[in-house]
Amino acid sequence: MDMDSSIDEAGALPGGADGAAAGPAAAGTSPAPDGGPVASAGPVACGGAEESVAGQRAAAAPTSLSPSRASDFMQCPLLYRFRVIDRLPEKPSEAATRGTLVHAVLERLFDAPAVERTAPRAKALIPGQWDRLRESRPEVTELFADDPEGERLAGWLGEAERLVERWFTLEDPTRLEPAERELFVEAELESGLRLRGIIDRVDVAPTGEVRIVDYKTGKAPRPEYAEGALFQMKFYALVVWRLKRVVPRRLQLVYLGSGDVLTYDPVLADLERVERKLHALWEAIRQATETGHWRPRPTRLCGWCDHQAHCPEFGGTPPPYPLPVGSPGSGTV
Repeated sequence: MDMDSSIDEAGALPGGADGAAAGPAAAGTSPAPDGGPVASAGPVACGGAEESVAGQRAAAAPTSLSPSRASDFMQCPLLYRFRVIDRLPEKPSEAATRGTLVHAVLERLFDAPAVERTAPRAKALIPGQWDRLRESRPEVTELFADDPEGERLAGWLGEAERLVERWFTLEDPTRLEPAERELFVEAELESGLRLRGIIDRVDVAPTGEVRIVDYKTGKAPRPEYAEGALFQMKFYALVVWRLKRVVPRRLQLVYLGSGDVLTYDPVLADLERVERKLHALWEAIRQATETGHWRPRPTRLCGWCDHQAHCPEFGGTPPPYPLPVGSPGSGTV
């Protein structure tokens, strides 16, 4: 079946909405995997904290796993600790904030009737969504604090317009009726591991096939790195399968930065492999949480890390470990 030509109508996910909270979030924000509203431009800590402001939440052992945090641990266990255990604050970046803005615009566009989902209408949404983003996350105004004439801001907003406009060359929103937008999903595996995440868009064909879509405002990776890019999508597919017993027909990554669309049609064996990988990751996270041993893993990405001052690889010292330390296997996380 040709998913691109068949998904021009949509309904609820097969099996109803049990186990998933759906509905558009406020512009610039998404329901956080730990239960509170956070902007998608910043890290989402999956833990048991009580406060929702980064840097002000009490330390707690992680209780669930999201695609972003799983990727953090695979990239650098110490980065995972800084974000999830220590909850160190991170400065907003222009690229990530622009991504949040573009996501909000594409989500809101589907509020309009199909015939009105045009590129000019989408671009016209940008100023209002930027205002709402600044209201929900005042810290993003710091990005342009040194731009009194507004020239950098104008260029930044212009790039957001170009990304939105490019989307119309990749998909036709007049033929789409998403079943879900910004869908928060959560599933508990038989092992007790809870998986959580937020799916940008879910399309459901009249015949029931499910397509999971994620927007990326960067460029598509080279072919040798495609598997890493698909990890997040297979994670979401696993959660949908565990919730609905439905294997998504297609996973689709829409790269607005380069104008590419990466698709993958998963099979059950793919999801079972991802589940085994996540269990192994969670066991490594559990042991690191109990022992307090979080090793850094230097890569080229270190140059973009906000936590160099606390990283031994850059001569820094991590903050005192805020959780009790025991021997490996002495407890559970």
